[in-house]
Amino acid sequence: MNNIGKNYLDIRYMDTLASGDTSLHRLDPRAKLITTLIFLVTVISYSKYSILPLVPFFIYPVVMISAGGLPAGYFLKKVIQVSPFAIMVGIFNPLIDREIILHIGTIGISGGWVSFCSIIIRFILTVTAALILISLTGFNTVCEALNRLGVPRPFVVQLLFFYRYIFVLVDEAERMERARSLRSFDSRSRPFKVFISIIGHLLLRSFDRAERIYNAMRCRGFEGHIPMIREIRMHWRDFLFMAGWSLLFILFRFDNIPARLGGIVMEALK
Repeated sequence: MNNIGKNYLDIRYMDTLASGDTSLHRLDPRAKLITTLIFLVTVISYSKYSILPLVPFFIYPVVMISAGGLPAGYFLKKVIQVSPFAIMVGIFNPLIDREIILHIGTIGISGGWVSFCSIIIRFILTVTAALILISLTGFNTVCEALNRLGVPRPFVVQLLFFYRYIFVLVDEAERMERARSLRSFDSRSRPFKVFISIIGHLLLRSFDRAERIYNAMRCRGFEGHIPMIREIRMHWRDFLFMAGWSLLFILFRFDNIPARLGGIVMEALK
């Protein structure tokens, strides 16, 4: 199987994870979506020099991965794969902000390095939280939750089609790559002219197949709504889950837990 096929199965793997039957999987998707949004807003609301106050927020992904029976190694791999984007965002901070704002022993740390580390930590937290939401809920169910929360229906339908047609694009790319490999005896060289031609044909074939899929969906009564297997209904445990985590996030945001614990330890050592 080529790399395109492997990536295809990797994307599908989150849908497989979402079919679990743990207590977190059975929660109402609106509760998980709202909790994740509160988590994201709280994490990104910190100043650019905040590092230690962000550490307690790792409790959320650790608990969710453990309680949901999710593979921690899979999320670690996905975060590492997309980490170059976060690195490129903050890599120039140490060159721009050279003012020393803290010392570790005799070593001075500039504000640029501190802000760079803060960007990386927030990136890890936010990306992991989003992946956990999809893996515990499923993309289609998340879109249904957005629709139930009042998000405009055209936007939700666009998200659904975007997700659906990713698989169409990947499937067509895998077919073309397999055909190219067979006709060139698995040669790894791709002249630029050939590469441009492949991209053009890939878009045309994807559009054509997507049109056929859409017509088939319309013939089967599709009107912008994908029915869910599980009934969506809020229960007391959903409100308890949402309220508990939200209060904990607010506590972390307005109370520097690491600094408080550090002060307690220092007092105990005196």
